[in-house]
Amino acid sequence: QVQVVESGGGLVQPGGSLRLSCAASGFTLDYYAIAWFRQAPGKEREGISCISASDGSAYYADSVKDRFTISKDNSQNTVYLQMDGLKSEDTAVYYCAANTMRRRCPTGPPITYEYDYWGQGTQVTVSS
Repeated sequence: QVQVVESGGGLVQPGGSLRLSCAASGFTLDYYAIAWFRQAPGKEREGISCISASDGSAYYADSVKDRFTISKDNSQNTVYLQMDGLKSEDTAVYYCAANTMRRRCPTGPPITYEYDYWGQGTQVTVSS
């Protein structure tokens, strides 16, 4: 049974850090391109980062570049999103998803409909 579970969200002050985890079961994360998305209230879900299966190369949206870092631990079948320098505008539900049709991330932002294994999301709230 395929399952994706995000964890690590919470309440953090502006400027703080969180590390999100995306743990998979029923399939191997390292076979596919894995992306992080987020959805703020009243907004569309947006792709913010992706890590390729082949070489671990990564994509970052401009809004998170130089603040967020995506990585993976194949031994744990887990992908991480280290979030530093958090801002109030980072408040959203964060989702992890796998694209089972490709191993390499695209050069542009991850597109929601291209990803087929999704987690339930984890809430990140940045507030003082």
